[in-house]
Parts: sequence; structure tokens; C-alpha cells
Amino acid sequence: MQKLLITGGKPLNGRVKIGGAKNAASKMIIACLLTDGEVTLHNVPLQKESEIARELVTTLGATSSLADHSLTLQVATIASSSAMSLSRKNRLAILALAPLLHRTGEAFVPSLGGDKIGPRPVNFHIDLLEKMGATIVADAEGYHAKAPNGLTGCIFDLPYPSVGATETALFAGVLAKGRTVIKNAAIEPEVVELIMMLQKMGAIIELGAGRHIEIVGVAKLHGCEHTVVADRMEAASFACMALATRGEIFCAGAVHRDMVTFLNAVRLLGGDYEVKEDGILFRGAPKYHGIQIETDTHPGFMTDWQQPFLVAMTQADGTSVIHETVYEERFGYTETLKEMGADITLFDKCLGEVDCRFKDHNHKHSAIIKGPTPLHAATIELLDIRAGLACVIAALVAQGTSTLTGFENLERGYEDLFGKLVSIGADVSMSG
Repeated sequence: MQKLLITGGKPLNGRVKIGGAKNAASKMIIACLLTDGEVTLHNVPLQKESEIARELVTTLGATSSLADHSLTLQVATIASSSAMSLSRKNRLAILALAPLLHRTGEAFVPSLGGDKIGPRPVNFHIDLLEKMGATIVADAEGYHAKAPNGLTGCIFDLPYPSVGATETALFAGVLAKGRTVIKNAAIEPEVVELIMMLQKMGAIIELGAGRHIEIVGVAKLHGCEHTVVADRMEAASFACMALATRGEIFCAGAVHRDMVTFLNAVRLLGGDYEVKEDGILFRGAPKYHGIQIETDTHPGFMTDWQQPFLVAMTQADGTSVIHETVYEERFGYTETLKEMGADITLFDKCLGEVDCRFKDHNHKHSAIIKGPTPLHAATIELLDIRAGLACVIAALVAQGTSTLTGFENLERGYEDLFGKLVSIGADVSMSG
């Protein structure tokens, strides 16, 4: 088993090129199923999530070619309406239902996979497609869907602004008969980027006030060319490395507009940043002070930022609080941080400004962090992308050499993470 060795305790300094957004690129790859025209995507991140999305569409009939970070795809015909032969289960597969129903009138996708950060129910996706005319049967293997008469637009009020369900609504609505209105939709930057791509393909989509998206179905979509926006999660990850190690890291390509809430938290903590024309420079500080953060859907503080940011909080004077409102089981990694010396206590109470949907459900979704606490090296298993990255940052802060296994789990979300760590002066090596 390959192991990552990290000797921490020194500031990190340098420049990293932020790759294309994982959560945008993978959905744009799936969008190619909506047309028989050629789609070219630039700035595609070369990590496992992109590979999984590419495998999914190839299994269903796409031809593809990759040159550097530009991916060209075309699904002239659907070779199969079943994604059963996928080598890896992944939550992306559910997004293929609507495009396949449009193209063939039937679809099968396997059950979900992905990071173990709490349940990711698909009932929003299923309820929406059924309301639009699909018949869907679930069994132990996955989801069997049929819509021999096509999909028809509807008005659908999402119980929660789910990103995935909003994306399914977009894929379903753009080729449906009539008008589709999605209320309480997700408006994350990656969703808006997907809307922009679909518009290039010929879709009619309007973003209204109050999380309101209106789609007028068209008869056919065509190919397009689109550039994937920089990954705001990756930018925040390296920003937190700068904060936690008290270094200075320039995140080339980071987009100011997409990180406003994160940047406010950096300043409130006591760190600093400088927005430049081609990216954002993050600077650590000798001293930080405790703050309170509440994760939320965009434009709130995103849930994927809380894990790396919590590591920086362990180095702050006083008490910090994080109230997680998006996923109910996202603090499992704090046990590792506690073993490394962090002072973290979890609560099932809502410790934010408002009660969230996890209130009175016995989920430990609030964390109190007391600091500053010195961290020491440990043997760590990396189980998912963001929590694993938080443990990497903790190892970069800790005195001594930590041994980390499961580095391949981080490669699903970060392109050339090892090389980028080396480029900013991290003392890292691989063994085994």
C-alpha cells in the first residue's frame, strides 16, 4: 500500500495553478448526452471524478478525445441506455437519467457511490422526473426509468436547494415539452456555469429571484465549446494551508466572485488575502482569533470549505464554532485531529444563528474548537476528499512526520496534489 509521508511544522510558500472545478466539469461532461453534436470542454481537471464522468458517457455511447486539459465529446447515438457496466459506482450516474430518457425513452443507472459523508438521497431526482412523466422503479441494483412519451414540463418546489436535484431539473427541463419551473433551486457557481453551457447548446433558461429557475423546453440542442471555471474548493484548500502553516500561497486562477463568503472568514479569523488580476494571494498571520461559521448552500459558507478551515481554527486563540447545516455526518475526521492534539467537541445542538434541518435528530453537526493547540504527527487514513485534505493540512502543521494512507481518495478531487504540495515547499514523499 502506497503511503504519503509528511513532515510538518514549517510555513508553506509559493504559487499553485488552480484546476477546473470538479463539480462543474463532471456535470458538463454528462451534459454532452443531451445532444448528438460535438462538445469541447477546456480546463478540464485531470482527476478521478472527471475520469468517472468520462467513463459514464463513453459507456452510454460517447466518443472522446483528450488533448492536455481540453476534452472533446460526441454522442452521435446512444449505444446503451444502461450504465450497469460502469467499473465504479458514483453519485454522478443519477444525472444520466434525464438525458437518457430524452434520447431513448428509457434508462438504467446503478445505485449511488462516492464519499461517505452522510446520506445522499435521490428522492428529489426521482420525484421530479416522475412528475414530468417518467415511470421509475428502484431495486437492489439501481433505478430503472421509462418515459416513452417523453418528459413534460412542470412546476416543482424543491424541499431543499439540492445541487444534484437542480442539475437533474436542468437536464430534464431543457428538452421537455413546455415550461419547467424549479422553486428553491440551488444557485451555486457550478450550477450557473452549467446553465451557461446549456444556453450555448441552445437551451432557454432564466435565473429568477429567490432561487427560481424557469426553463422553456426546446426540440433539440447542439454542440458547444465551453471553459470550466476554476475550482473554488481547491483554492480554499490551498488558502487554508497558507493560514494553518502561517505561510503565503498564490492561487492562480482563483475567482474572487465565487469565494466572497470564504474570503470574509479569512479576514475575520485574522488572515489576509489580496485579489489580483490572475488569482488570489493568501497570507497567514502570527496570531488568529476564534470565530463562528455556519455552513449553508450558496451564497453561504460552503460545506466543502469547513474541513480545511477547521484546521486553521485549531491555531486560533480562544473558541471557534462551526455549525454544519448541509450534511449531518461531516465531522468524523475531527477524531483524527483530536488524536493529533486538537481540542474539538461535537454537539447535536444547533450552535448557529438559526435552527437547521438537523435539529432534534441527534446528529453531531456542531463543533466547538478551542485553541491554539500544537499538533503532533500521527498515522492517518484518508477516507474522503475534503476530510482527507483537512488531515493533510493538519499533518503539514504538526511537528514530526505523519504517515497517511488512502491518498488515492484525494486524487478524485485534486489534480496532481502531490506535485502542488512539493511546489509550495511541503516536505512530502511517497513510500511503498
